[in-house]
Parts: sequence; structure tokens; C-alpha cells
Amino acid sequence: MATISDVAARAGVSTATVSRTLNGKSTVDPELAARVVTAAEELGYQPNGLARNLRRQETAVLALIISDVENPFFTALARGVEDLAQTSGYSVVLCNADENVDKERRYLDVALQERVAGVVLSPTGPATNVALLRRLGTPVVAVDRPLAGTDGDQVLVNTHRAARDATRHLMAGGYRRIGCLSGPAGVRTADDRLTGYLDAVGEENALYRRASYRAEGARLAAGELLDLATPPDALLIANSTMAIGVLEALATRALRPGRDVGLVSFDDAPWATLIDPPLTVVAQPAYELGRAAAQLLLARIADHTRPVVTTTMDARLIVRESSHR
Repeated sequence: MATISDVAARAGVSTATVSRTLNGKSTVDPELAARVVTAAEELGYQPNGLARNLRRQETAVLALIISDVENPFFTALARGVEDLAQTSGYSVVLCNADENVDKERRYLDVALQERVAGVVLSPTGPATNVALLRRLGTPVVAVDRPLAGTDGDQVLVNTHRAARDATRHLMAGGYRRIGCLSGPAGVRTADDRLTGYLDAVGEENALYRRASYRAEGARLAAGELLDLATPPDALLIANSTMAIGVLEALATRALRPGRDVGLVSFDDAPWATLIDPPLTVVAQPAYELGRAAAQLLLARIADHTRPVVTTTMDARLIVRESSHR
């Protein structure tokens, strides 16, 4: 089992620096703190959590508040957060806001009451929900969606560009009447994906519906588009949960993906290659998002005065048969 001396040797710092970093002291240089966290992760170091908590007067627990626990994207993101947190001696409490502003606020209140060391949040509600946490010094890192109007740490994906490129891929494949199913208005990821789609097709050719980030909402919205006098010949779908609803809408109308309606969906769900034809997807680096958010949070715990960081990652288009005629 790795010791604090092993971590210090791997990071090239003193054992005192390792101790201060893992105890959340703000006097550690951010670069040194990052080296310590990386070394602890590589060695699988497990600090004495009880002793540390007594010194810090807070729990060695991070709260992870996500917007939909049933969405495979957030499952992978949560795994990324947990894997990095565990190697740094922290436990993670998972909270499902369920796209509900009031639930999110209640979970943030619990995080404050339980004196968690920090919060990773995929925001559903306004930035005011986290204002008290920040005033009291509890670090918060936004992941997947930014906290509007704040200058806090955040880890995002450039979904605007990804949606634009996915739409252009459908256009290049010969589809001419391309529709879009996006999420609720005001949700940054939904707005960005719709804007990327509009950049590709132009406002004059826009054919879209907004729905909840759920299968049933997408099924109804897709039905509205497919039942138009001149329906779309392809669809860009905002996430894999919505894609299930779209596939149901196609099946009830005896329409086949690719042959009758081209499909591209955000998120590479485990079932995407199992359907016939396999689904073309915009794969987001969900696991890497989670790890990056956790690393930012631990660095912020170590130094509350460090500069604010925004990390933006790219998504990747994986072309399969559903977007080929």
C-alpha cells in the first residue's frame, strides 16, 4: 500500500506539501497540488480520512449533482468523477436533480448542511442556487452545462460545433429536409445543439421541435414532424434517451432509419451498435468530463485563490449506417 512518502517522492515534493494538499490547504502552489493529486492517483494512495476530517472540520465527501441519473451520459460522467475522487481519498455522494430546480436546490442545501468538501454540478437551476455555497467557501465545479453569470470553474463540451458538423454530415449524405429534436429551452446544451443545427441548415430551412430530455417527449415531438405534409428525411437528436423515443415513433409508422429517415443522435449509448441499422452518434467524452471536473474541484479545494479554469472538450462523430441512405 502506498504511503505519503511514496506520493511525495513521485510528485517531487515534501511530505508536508502532500499533507497540505490532501488536507485542502490553500497555501499550496496549484502546480504542486496538481502533481500531488496525479501522483496519489497513479499510486492508488488512500489517506487516513478520519484524521483528516478532524483537522479540516469537514467531511472527505464530494457531492455530485446530475440532472438525469437514467441517462447513460451521466452514468459515465459519474464514474469519471468517482474514479478520480476515490484515488484521492474522497467518497462521492450521487444526487439526481431530475431536471427539477427545486430538487437541485434541496440537494445543494444538503451539501451545505453536511459540510461536503466540494460539489460537482450539472446545473438545472439558476446560478443563485449555488450562491450560498460559494459565499461560505464550498467549492463548486460546473460540468456539461455552465452556471450562467458566474466565473466559476467548469468543464464543458463544444456541442454547438458538434451539432453543426453532424447536420452537415447528413447534408453531405444527400438528405435535404433535415429536422432537429432538441431539449428544453433555457438548458444550455439544448440551446447550443439547436444553434449548431441552425448554423448548418439556415433559419429558412429550419424544422425542429423542443421536448424534454426523455424518450416520451421525443416520441411525441418526432411524431409531429413525421406527420407533416412534407416530413423531414433526416433527424438530429439531442441525446440517446430521446433517440429511443424517435425510434419508437419511426417503428409505429413503419419507417426505417437510414432508408426512410436518416438519424444522428448525441451520445454513444451501449445499445447504439445493437440496433439495425447501427446508430450514427456524436460521442461525447463523458467519462473524461467527470474526471476533469473532479480534478478541478480537488485543485480548488487545495487552493481557493487559484485562477478560474474553463475546460472545453470536443465531441466525435461516429458514422454508422443510420445516416446512410
